[in-house]
Amino acid sequence: MPTALITGATAGIGAAFARRLAADAYSLVLVARDELRLTQAADQLKLRYGVNVEVLPADLGTDEGLAKVESRLRGGVDLLVNNAGFGNAGRFPHVPVEDEVRMLKVHCEAVLRLTLAALPGMTERDRGAIVNVASVAAFFTRGTYSASKAWVVNFSESAANEVANPRIRIMALCPGFVRTEFHRRASMDDSSIPGFLWLKADDVVREAMRDLALGRRVSVPDLRYKAIVAVGRLVPRRLQAMVSQRIGR
Repeated sequence: MPTALITGATAGIGAAFARRLAADAYSLVLVARDELRLTQAADQLKLRYGVNVEVLPADLGTDEGLAKVESRLRGGVDLLVNNAGFGNAGRFPHVPVEDEVRMLKVHCEAVLRLTLAALPGMTERDRGAIVNVASVAAFFTRGTYSASKAWVVNFSESAANEVANPRIRIMALCPGFVRTEFHRRASMDDSSIPGFLWLKADDVVREAMRDLALGRRVSVPDLRYKAIVAVGRLVPRRLQAMVSQRIGR
């Protein structure tokens, strides 16, 4: 039975990955900060799908938390989903620098370190996959969040190119607006976001797994967002920024 480790696994896209992979008969390792929520999620998945579920409470914004997850990954997994992330309330440059640095640690350093911890085992077994959850924001300009997600996309493509093994797949997942806890936790007002732009987490994961199976290195779920990204790449950066400001983060 293959094993998948998912960070940020108790809500939103991470929880959707857990459901999908449990349905596909993966054993799961769930990572998040809240041990109670982790345990509750694990119990529900065991009951519904009958799979093995391990909980690993860890704060990826700390070296201690990262070291715990790195250690578990060195024990071997077949699929790593780097999903943990958050948004800051407020806009650059008014967000406290310690909050910005923490974002970079979770979005960038954690993705780097956990990928490096997982790859040796995958290389030894000559198979495996890593999904790094980025965002459509990576293709636009909106503060530290979009900058950090742009790094995730570039890193994922670069890592896949350097590994150069079709049996070890590394993919950046770039969803648009998804109905999760993300905006509420960041105290963001999402009322200006048009209803047609919202996606469901389960749909995002379904498309991500399809694109991973096809060997794609960047997955942008939904035709609406594929079109937005395609147009965004053609227009000047200043116009991109204006649109981003109007629609929101």
